[in-house]
Amino acid sequence: MSLPVPHPLYDALVISPRVQIYTMQSVEEARAVAACGVDHLGVTPANCGLPGEIGVELAAEICRSVAGAAKSVALSVETDLDPIEEMARVVRPDILHLCGPAGALGPAHVAELRSRLPGVPIMQAIAVTGPEAVEAALSYEPVADYLILDSVDPAIAGVGASGEVHDWAVSATIVEAVDVPVILAGGLSPENVAAALTSVQPWAVDSLTHTNRQLPGGGFCKDLDLVEHFVAAARGASL
Repeated sequence: MSLPVPHPLYDALVISPRVQIYTMQSVEEARAVAACGVDHLGVTPANCGLPGEIGVELAAEICRSVAGAAKSVALSVETDLDPIEEMARVVRPDILHLCGPAGALGPAHVAELRSRLPGVPIMQAIAVTGPEAVEAALSYEPVADYLILDSVDPAIAGVGASGEVHDWAVSATIVEAVDVPVILAGGLSPENVAAALTSVQPWAVDSLTHTNRQLPGGGFCKDLDLVEHFVAAARGASL
């Protein structure tokens, strides 16, 4: 894998792909996942039926608890800037992940949010539903610190959490076209993450659904064995 165009968020001469895992639901879980070698830990501070959502105060506690061990990422599917800003100020994540419905917040809105939250890097979700995703990615490149390429499930609010793979050829085109770090998400598992890295060559890979363990009566927690296997497969991929 060749080094991408230099960007302030890249560590010098680092080639090994980063790993991002969603979604942490307790301090203990977050610390255990960080100990597996995960670089970015995602939290879902929401109250709208998202998988693994938690309250903002718990999300803030989780973010504080992993400081120095991993970067914290907090997502929002909101389509209004005020609640997004309010959440970010309470949770104080290292990275703010915007994954509302595709197009609901355009690049101008993201630019305004950056001005409201100076110093908070923004990860913009791109819905990879077809070739039009390339144009969308290019439009957000000037205002985003990261792009996360994800799949869409109409039954789930926003972009992501579908557990389904999208067209990696489109994602590979985006990686080649933009100069910001790109995270590949959407249906990645310990079984397919190496192939995804080889095909797309993103800066990082993300997993939610396929590193979960289902709990009796509903809900889920992170399966640490699956997380460890995901990290090992990603780091061992031939790029």
